[in-house]
Amino acid sequence: MGLFSKFIAKIKGENSFAPADWQELESELLASDIGPTLTRELLESARKVKSENAEEALIATLTSHLSTKSRLPITNPVGTTVIMVVGVNGTGKTTSVAKLAGHIKGSGASVIVAAGDTFRAAAVEQLQTWGARIGVEVISGKAQGDPASVAFDGIKQAREKNSKYLVIDTAGRLHNKSDLMNELEKVKRVVEKISPINEVLLTIDATTGQNGLEQAKIFAAAVGVTGIILTKLDGSARGGIALAIESELEIPIKWIGTGESQGDISPFDPQTYILGILA
Repeated sequence: MGLFSKFIAKIKGENSFAPADWQELESELLASDIGPTLTRELLESARKVKSENAEEALIATLTSHLSTKSRLPITNPVGTTVIMVVGVNGTGKTTSVAKLAGHIKGSGASVIVAAGDTFRAAAVEQLQTWGARIGVEVISGKAQGDPASVAFDGIKQAREKNSKYLVIDTAGRLHNKSDLMNELEKVKRVVEKISPINEVLLTIDATTGQNGLEQAKIFAAAVGVTGIILTKLDGSARGGIALAIESELEIPIKWIGTGESQGDISPFDPQTYILGILA
């Protein structure tokens, strides 16, 4: 991403830093989707940086805006670990469910997937295709059926088969309408009659801009998001929304998705992310 690379080079070279340079840096920060509030804070910090410790100071400043909460997966030590994945359609939610299931299976643990996005036939078919490819059982129901019913069947099957993990896909339409939030709350309530939901992971598209922050606020208020899956974080995405979400909401980014293949998911590494911004 290299938001500060020119800035650091100029400080180390002890060249004069003109008003136009500050304007350029501000434009770059705003374009990176971190938002106006965080941009102002970072600019204030940048103005205080001295040449001898420019890089260290900026790393510390950026790092201070990341969440201090644990990024480790939250697991159930005595039974099935239940992961509910939520997000707006188009953010890579269903693909992330499949990749996460593949990652879990690859680690040696048993996993079942519940195809709870019943309003979108393509989502169910997509998970069934993934399930056949990676050797993971997919629980599904009738098209346009009750998502909570599918999730309920999923947790029953997972417990009966002593599966270590259940990953639940959910509907992603109309994130700003109360009906979807009510549906997600219902899914959570129904599953928790049998087993606690250990993780609620929200998929956020890294290219979505400040709308990603608004999505995070809405879903967090409705279902208690415990972590973010930041998707589509490839060469074209600036990824600044990660800083904005963590700084304002204290929700840790736990996973990043970089493509469509099974292996294109990995734990979020804050140090790598920050160094990437400075590169």
